[in-house]
Amino acid sequence: MKRTVALVDDHPLMVDGMLQLLSQSTILQVTAIGTTSAELIEICRKHQPELFIVDLSLPGDVYEAIKLGSQVSPSTKFVAYTASTAVDTAIRALDAGAKGYVLKGSTGNELLTALQSALNDETYISQAFASRVINALRDANLRKVAANAVRLSIRENQIVRLLLRGRTNREIAVTLKISERTVKHYMTALMQKLQVRNRTEVALAAQKLHPDAAAALAH
Repeated sequence: MKRTVALVDDHPLMVDGMLQLLSQSTILQVTAIGTTSAELIEICRKHQPELFIVDLSLPGDVYEAIKLGSQVSPSTKFVAYTASTAVDTAIRALDAGAKGYVLKGSTGNELLTALQSALNDETYISQAFASRVINALRDANLRKVAANAVRLSIRENQIVRLLLRGRTNREIAVTLKISERTVKHYMTALMQKLQVRNRTEVALAAQKLHPDAAAALAH
């Protein structure tokens, strides 16, 4: 059985693009479309979708609409899909109850990943933006939840573990039986994902985002 999705966005071209993307999914089915904050609440009341993709620039108070929508349909998971790269906007969306925050410059696959994360009751934030949001969060619980949105692959975790032990790129390559060039490739990807500038900051960011896990990895 397909999972139900609703969306609200007042940009017709963006709606068309999302509909085309979602139509390719074998597990998702769009059941309702709206263009205002008021329609968001009404769709929640009438359709109670499992997922709700929300443009944060809608007419009306969209943050209050997400809160009210959550009350009307407690099982609905909201994913903000927006062009805004303002950290305060992301924090307001998370505070309102959004389970995901995806930038409109992201790929379609990233939006689908965010939707799947929401279905799993996990928080997802666009990878290139997540670190800035986490650094700005004051609420410890929200900070922990947002940190979990920065997912490292198995190989990335292996590299971070060795990095925390003070290993050079060459030593990491030897230990993992990969080329030094491949290590540099992963290091570049880690810098982009964690929004840092060098390998030292990768280690610091890993410790900051996941202090308990980082301490365990270092041993």
